[in-house]
Amino acid sequence: MKLSVLMPVFNERPWIETVVAKALIQRVPGITETEVVIVDDGSTDGTREIIIRLAKKYPSQLNAIFHQKNAGKGAAIQTAIDKMTGDVCIIQDADLEYDPAEYPLMLEPIIQGRADCVYGSRFVGTQAKRVLYFWHFVANQGITLISNMFTNLNLSDIETGYKAFRCSILKTIPIRSKGFSLEPEITMKIAQRKCRVYEVGISYQGRTYQEGKKITPMDGFKAVLTILKFWVWNDAYRK
Repeated sequence: MKLSVLMPVFNERPWIETVVAKALIQRVPGITETEVVIVDDGSTDGTREIIIRLAKKYPSQLNAIFHQKNAGKGAAIQTAIDKMTGDVCIIQDADLEYDPAEYPLMLEPIIQGRADCVYGSRFVGTQAKRVLYFWHFVANQGITLISNMFTNLNLSDIETGYKAFRCSILKTIPIRSKGFSLEPEITMKIAQRKCRVYEVGISYQGRTYQEGKKITPMDGFKAVLTILKFWVWNDAYRK
């Protein structure tokens, strides 16, 4: 079974080399091959040059795609989905807020045939989690509650950046959101498709804004609008 690691990147020069190396060394029971599909979303801080060097270092394992202009995380993920060749996939942000060492935990329900997708929750489990912004937590819980009301799921963290899927599912879901709203969009669409959804507790090494965190309060407002939009518009299948 082949694993595709989908890695959207925008201005992550301090972290990118480490996260790629960590993703490639993970050993997951049931996985015999790993590829990293990395999409540089218009970086301007030197990240692109590092990715070019890494592509030469790992020619058979790293597929690098470059957006000429910054289009947003959703656009980068859609590009990565179009290029992935695996059986299972996981979204891995390039900032190391999420630890690649937890791939076995995330992927086990899918590999065993019990799940179509797995969400890594920052709010359950005993793993270590960095304590950060109270109002971010409140906003996240509010968005998750609204999403659960419209999807009839009981997730604890829909805004998590750690999500794993069977590739055959994700390849047939259209992603219309260009930015961070892809999280509630994907959640609505897997609910509409009656996918088997699992949730596992994960560790979380969150970043401050001074350390490079990019999400803003406006993204929370957009998330709510996205939930309502795709609840009205059933757009769960790529044509």
